[in-house]
Amino acid sequence: MVAEAMRAAYILKEEYNLESRILNIHTLKPIDKKAIIKAADETDIIITCKEHQVGGFGNSVSGVIAQGKSYDTPLLMEMIGLEDKFGESGTPWELTKVFGLTAEHIAKRAEKIYEKKK
Repeated sequence: MVAEAMRAAYILKEEYNLESRILNIHTLKPIDKKAIIKAADETDIIITCKEHQVGGFGNSVSGVIAQGKSYDTPLLMEMIGLEDKFGESGTPWELTKVFGLTAEHIAKRAEKIYEKKK
């Protein structure tokens, strides 16, 4: 998902003039609490992307934020992943499109959550 997130960042900049930051959280244990909290404090919007069911990874990130964010500003959070669905058969790229995990899908959802912030 890191590659798709990076493509989404490019789309956000080029099409919506929105800056973004990508964190590659490659392990949950140990999770990089310092980087997550810093991103939450500095950006006020966190979007997790995972090519599995929504919840596990996003819940871990939200737990880190809940325990460490300064709360000087509000935080919006979105979790992108499979929405409580059974898997399907297909090539990885076909499934990425079917489940809305492409850069284009990520960028569109990010733009919508940014609009909520206004």
